[in-house]
Amino acid sequence: LCTSHIEVAGEVLRKVLSRDQAAKALEAFMMATYGALFRYIVDQINSSITFEKPGSVTSVSSSSAIRILDIFGFESFAVNSFEQLCINYCNETLQSQFNQYVFKLEQQEYEREGIEWSFIDFPDNQEVLDLIEKKRTGIISILDEQCRLTKCTDQSFVAKTYEICADHPRFIGSDRSKALGCFSVQHYAGPVEYNSVHYAGPVEYNSESFLAKNKDELPKETTDLLLSSSRPLLQDLGEMLSVSSSPSSAP
Repeated sequence: LCTSHIEVAGEVLRKVLSRDQAAKALEAFMMATYGALFRYIVDQINSSITFEKPGSVTSVSSSSAIRILDIFGFESFAVNSFEQLCINYCNETLQSQFNQYVFKLEQQEYEREGIEWSFIDFPDNQEVLDLIEKKRTGIISILDEQCRLTKCTDQSFVAKTYEICADHPRFIGSDRSKALGCFSVQHYAGPVEYNSVHYAGPVEYNSESFLAKNKDELPKETTDLLLSSSRPLLQDLGEMLSVSSSPSSAP
């Protein structure tokens, strides 16, 4: 967690991490381990509910399935960082899916069958999704582009976001917020924004560490740490992380 190794022209160089870099490496390690543990539990459940079909000549197996209903909730805290944007983005997509299947498709079916009904008006959140995910002009797309460029910072990401998204009806910003590296979004469930009337602290999206968190770089040394454990479970998690972080497994 305190050093990293970089291979340059066939030579391995050892780099000592700063305190902040070591802290980020630890955060990435914890998040990746948590994700691997979740996948491990899912694999164990799937394995336990898979059975061989009786009377089958070949070893054909049949699997049951467990589905989880996620009661989603939007987040707006005193400090909202990259994690809250991702969570709220996920909730926006779930809300859009809910609108699609419960309202849009059902009402289209009523129209096809000629059923008399009163049209149900509902708020559509497609504008918010476009603000966050649209190619080239969405917040996530802008962030990805900034991560690919050299010498970009969290502040340059915010400046670019204001430049592209300032006129979007769901984007909320001000000169004060821009100077502080912050921006706001009018979500389906309500705004994550600065309130000058009842202000009790920052509640906007704060861009600090957005670039580092979006890159989500997991040092190889942390994976090696799990692989070196004497506990089989930790070794399994290390194997999962090794496969998921290898170049051949990248999407």
